[in-house]
Amino acid sequence: MSNCFDESETKLMHKSTRVLTVDDSASMRALLNHALTSNGFDVEQAEDGVAALEWLALNEVDVIITDINMPRLDGFGLIEQLRSGARHRDRPVLVLTTESSDEKKARARAMGATGWIVKPFDPEKLVSAIRRVTH
Repeated sequence: MSNCFDESETKLMHKSTRVLTVDDSASMRALLNHALTSNGFDVEQAEDGVAALEWLALNEVDVIITDINMPRLDGFGLIEQLRSGARHRDRPVLVLTTESSDEKKARARAMGATGWIVKPFDPEKLVSAIRRVTH
């Protein structure tokens, strides 16, 4: 039986989802990196919204996971910046935070967040949420 896929299609099928995690906590970035890479994701990391925007100016990503409370530029500011330009307007953004107030969730949703996950996170639920917003 012959293979009906050409090489470019095969590469496309095996492309791993690229995730940018944005969190000022080194231990949280390490936890996210482990949980996501062990599930086949390609992970990039930034320590705050400013670093994330600098990285995104030169790179592409499939989904962004951001904390809310960070120095320099918080998660709300990051979402606002992402949604203000055409390039990232439709990019899935998941908020991963210790915050759980309805007011903050509503604010994030109004700014364009795709989803909200409360820390500490369940790796399986996080992976499921990423797959849901990227497929």
